[in-house]
Amino acid sequence: MSQNQITTPTTTLQKAHKAKIAKQVRTVSFQTLINVLTILIVLLAFIPIMLMIFLSLKENIQIKLDFWAWPNPPAWENYSIAWQKLIQNMVNSLVTVAVGTLLTVILSSASGYVFARLDFPLKSFLFMAMMALMMIPGVLTLTPSFKLMQRLKLTDTWFALWFPWASGGQIMGMYLCRTFISAQPASLFEAARIDGAGHFRVYVSIVLPLFKAGIATIALFNVVSRWNDWFTGMLYIKKASLIPLQTMLKNIQDNIDFLKQNAEVAGTPDGIAFLNSLPDQNLRMACTIIVIVPILCAYPFFQRYFVQGLTMGSVKE
Repeated sequence: MSQNQITTPTTTLQKAHKAKIAKQVRTVSFQTLINVLTILIVLLAFIPIMLMIFLSLKENIQIKLDFWAWPNPPAWENYSIAWQKLIQNMVNSLVTVAVGTLLTVILSSASGYVFARLDFPLKSFLFMAMMALMMIPGVLTLTPSFKLMQRLKLTDTWFALWFPWASGGQIMGMYLCRTFISAQPASLFEAARIDGAGHFRVYVSIVLPLFKAGIATIALFNVVSRWNDWFTGMLYIKKASLIPLQTMLKNIQDNIDFLKQNAEVAGTPDGIAFLNSLPDQNLRMACTIIVIVPILCAYPFFQRYFVQGLTMGSVKE
């Protein structure tokens, strides 16, 4: 055997050490690449928000003369003006979100408990029928829903903003709640029943405290969905005092787009007067930032329950 073919323990250890170092370098390089890409993605997501903040602090004439110029001085009064324009619509949205989310949480948890612990005729059929409703595109129900609201004389009322979401938005919440309750020991509910607790007492004293993470998850989904919803208000509400915040912003943008696409109308005295009545670009950016803030404030409150609420009841011990 030649000298080059002789492998000593020292040589073997050196090769193993080099391989270990190479693996560590590859791992660190890959992790660094992932971190860099993550930072870039986050920055790309925040660029539109930063641009809106940037424009909201400028005078409208500054935006027209030099779009990228730094706000000098920052026009903080834009937020005061925007708030005065938005306050009624903001209240409308807050009431809509609060009441609608509360109704959805109550209906979701209560119906989940009923389907998990109570026996009644056609139980399985009704549950599958409700789950099947999730597969029906929402656009197919718009005309029947609008006609129903008209017949019940609920258009231009608070109920038109609450009921559509509460009736359809609770099905997924019901499924989460039913899954969680079904995963709990039957002895827990039987002991409460033996002690004389009725179904309402069991629901209030056992289900709600145990399912608080799931309730927070359902609430978060509904708060975000309702807060960003402009279509419900556009479909059912014409009364200015009830128009939600997002619907109002959508109306403003639609009016601006209409004037841009119809120059002959925009050039008339009425068109010019209508255009002047619309908020300038800096105020629209300030309005948008004000709309974003409540969600940014709500998310940290709910997020610690979010993952727990999605996974609870998925694994039975």
